[in-house]
Amino acid sequence: MERRLQRVLAEHGVASRRKAEELIRAGRVSVDGTVVREMGVRVDPERQDIRVDGRPLRPERRRYLILHKPVGYITTASDERGRRTVLDLVEVPERVVPAGRLDRDSSGLLLLSNDGDLIYRITHPRYELEKEYEVLVDGFPPPSVIEQLRRGVTVGGRPVAVRSIEPIRTEEAGTVFRVVIHEGRNRIVRRMFERVGYPVLRLVRTRVGPLRLDGLKPGAWRDLTRRELEDLFRAVGLTPPAAGSPRPGREGRDRPVSRGGGRPPSGRPRRNFDGAGRGARSLSRLPDRRRDRRAGRGRQEHRRG
Repeated sequence: MERRLQRVLAEHGVASRRKAEELIRAGRVSVDGTVVREMGVRVDPERQDIRVDGRPLRPERRRYLILHKPVGYITTASDERGRRTVLDLVEVPERVVPAGRLDRDSSGLLLLSNDGDLIYRITHPRYELEKEYEVLVDGFPPPSVIEQLRRGVTVGGRPVAVRSIEPIRTEEAGTVFRVVIHEGRNRIVRRMFERVGYPVLRLVRTRVGPLRLDGLKPGAWRDLTRRELEDLFRAVGLTPPAAGSPRPGREGRDRPVSRGGGRPPSGRPRRNFDGAGRGARSLSRLPDRRRDRRAGRGRQEHRRG
């Protein structure tokens, strides 16, 4: 499948998209023997010979992670304001990115991966992948308001398609609902309840498609199991990768967030190429990530599920 060249470089773990654009402009990237310097060129990495500094592009091993995002972290790969991001919690050598979003004040299940096709299908509304939330609202909405939410309130000029919404219990502060939707507009659940006059006090995402948060503590993450991976791929209409092609998931392997709040808020360190751009046939070498992979595995805490 053809994709923009800078996206392909990012997916293969070469650099971030912004850094990949710098590599292209510097003349360090070639496609089928021709140096490419302009942005927007579309390539098929399965059929074309793509090289950086004269060395062929090697596919990065696919990685699929579940994270229990805590409150206080933003769902992005990096933040110019130095705020804590979800990638400060996940220490892996692969360049994973979040699939979808959870706002800073929300918590719950977040999938991270370096599989661009899967991320696209998880986040695009046409594939109608369900997301389930447990939501505490301020107050006790009457049945008429609940029915209004079921029919679909209008937010931002468009109705919110609610699959189901049910009150499951009450607390001192208000009512707890279980909400299932398949769209992913920014803060859509919060905006939906605010629209009917009941602001959200707490929001936890408990499920994405077939994946559930069960047993994972805030700040902890783990690889998907083989069964979870197969179920997720089928849920979005993709053929699951052959056994052994992704990194094997292991139930119960997770890393809880440290008391200090994870890694420093400066964001995830970037992997860059050494040396200045000298054209596509430069002798500079791509970085060896084997040592990084061993270090990344060593930092994780292994626990039985």
